[in-house]
Amino acid sequence: MKRFSYADLPVSRWRNGGGETREIVSFPLGEAQFGWRASIATLAADGDFSLFPGVDRVITLLHGDDVLLSTPTLQHRLIPHQPWAFPGEWALQASLKGGASEDFNIMTRRDVWQSSVAVVTKQAGSENGVAWVLCGEWQLANGETLSRQQGVWWMDETLQLTPLGDDAQLLFTRLSRVL
Repeated sequence: MKRFSYADLPVSRWRNGGGETREIVSFPLGEAQFGWRASIATLAADGDFSLFPGVDRVITLLHGDDVLLSTPTLQHRLIPHQPWAFPGEWALQASLKGGASEDFNIMTRRDVWQSSVAVVTKQAGSENGVAWVLCGEWQLANGETLSRQQGVWWMDETLQLTPLGDDAQLLFTRLSRVL
């Protein structure tokens, strides 16, 4: 299990100047090609999403104004705390509907990993995953607590998170290996 907080995540500016990424983890650690990756991105300008052939993506708007994602045949409006899954091959154009926004991203190489992402308000657990506190406080089985803008990722161990109040919301990602 590895804890993280927003303030401690390394920042990488995008070459096109349209935003920046704070990488949480790229797994397997230290390898050039990820099996799965978690990050938080700031969208500061309209622009194209990077293509990731063979990768499934889930994006969740954390805060900021809505973002319209479109292709010539599809439009999807990102709204806060509503995960949206799409294939990395899609050539998406992002249009901001106001100022900058921030989103949480999970990418899984589809021949190796798959993910499910949901906003939860009740106890949640899995053997592999990433969790990000949206509101309130959450307790780990060892008694440690996480609060807003903190998270945890884990591999090959069962981890349970329990809300510590009625206002608690958690962005919870279950990761599983493709058999």
